[in-house]
Amino acid sequence: MDIEEKLKILADSAKYDASCSSSGSNRRNTKNGIGNGDISGICHTWGADGRCISLLKILMSNCCLYDCKYCINRCSNQIKRATFTPIEVAELTIGFYKRNYIEGLFLSSAVVKSPDYTMELLYQTISLLRNEYHFNGYIHAKTIPGCSPELIDKLGKLVDRMSINIELPSSNSLSILAPEKSKVDILKPMKYISDTIYNSKLLLKSSHSLLLKKKKENFVPAGQTTQLIVGATPESDLKIMKLSEGLYQKLKLKRVYYSAYISVNEDRNLPTLSSPPLLRENRLYQADWLLRFYGFKVNELLDESHPNFNTLLDPKCEWALRNIDKFPMEINTAGYYALLRIPGIGVISAKRIIIARRENKLTFDNLKKLGVVLKRARYFITCNGKYYDKVQNFNPSFIQTNLLYLERADLPMPDFYQTSLFDNLLPTKGDKIKCLTGNL
Repeated sequence: MDIEEKLKILADSAKYDASCSSSGSNRRNTKNGIGNGDISGICHTWGADGRCISLLKILMSNCCLYDCKYCINRCSNQIKRATFTPIEVAELTIGFYKRNYIEGLFLSSAVVKSPDYTMELLYQTISLLRNEYHFNGYIHAKTIPGCSPELIDKLGKLVDRMSINIELPSSNSLSILAPEKSKVDILKPMKYISDTIYNSKLLLKSSHSLLLKKKKENFVPAGQTTQLIVGATPESDLKIMKLSEGLYQKLKLKRVYYSAYISVNEDRNLPTLSSPPLLRENRLYQADWLLRFYGFKVNELLDESHPNFNTLLDPKCEWALRNIDKFPMEINTAGYYALLRIPGIGVISAKRIIIARRENKLTFDNLKKLGVVLKRARYFITCNGKYYDKVQNFNPSFIQTNLLYLERADLPMPDFYQTSLFDNLLPTKGDKIKCLTGNL
């Protein structure tokens, strides 16, 4: 099989992995090298988190040892199989880079023969790129659950980011849909990577001279990520978000990615879905932003009586309506973290408000110029003690009615509108923009 046919097969097999956006690297170019993994060295294309990236995204192999029921590459599937050699991946990456198609590489793999054998293939490939081809561009590599710590160490010193996909949110779901995998095999290397990243940073800080810092090897400078499949198993949004919260707090993950389940196999243990649950995926991403940047906790957004997100309203608006006693907030006196709780005010606009009001008291016209989405925020704020024009009926049902129209209508928002609760429930353009920018 020629390399072009392998590329067609293995690039297509990699499309189901969402956790490959680039950020946070500090790997600069070296003398006689090519590529740059620093922020300015990343080329332009949109990733799930809103960053601009351009990565060659491929599998090393789709010849998998495992039979995970949700995976297209499961060993029992009758599909075309292929495996790259390390030199083939290295030459492809350099060739694509020199043609200005890419600025980096995302390299994953099915489990070939054993976890250690597969990790050794990944290591040989990336070592070739770094040491023989002197490629200093961004590289994200998958860690294979169950591999040895020694191989993680070797690979982590060469790549910018590593990821281990949890895939399913509970041990029970893993045992049913991916019996060859275990929670321990996944979480143990995740913790090892997290601890080694932390120790690496401590060593770098303890280096008193710039020369010593340059000599020290930086371990996975862009951190680690993971991916969760949404909709293949019965776990609630509460269960999924609790898992994500724990990963952020205990393992310091950079990102948790949520991938709407796509039905590619037939199995009695898999749900029959007419289409992927994209709106649910979208709500989880919105909630994820609230956890990481807005100071929210999972138990504020969901509880046992409300275990799933509202399909009609984004999580921040839903929280605001359930906590209507905290509103309206006076825009000229509310603290930074209080401002972040107001629908329509994001991290950037909250910072701008704090700075701008040092000079003068702010009006609603000022807020528009500062980037506040007044179509949402106007129901939850006052400026100088006054409500927005015509907003006088401050009650949850009134606000919800108008927010629902705003979320679902394609037409410009009138002042007020009575809407149906059963409009189109796919993610809107506004939903997608909020997931990209994080301004909720």
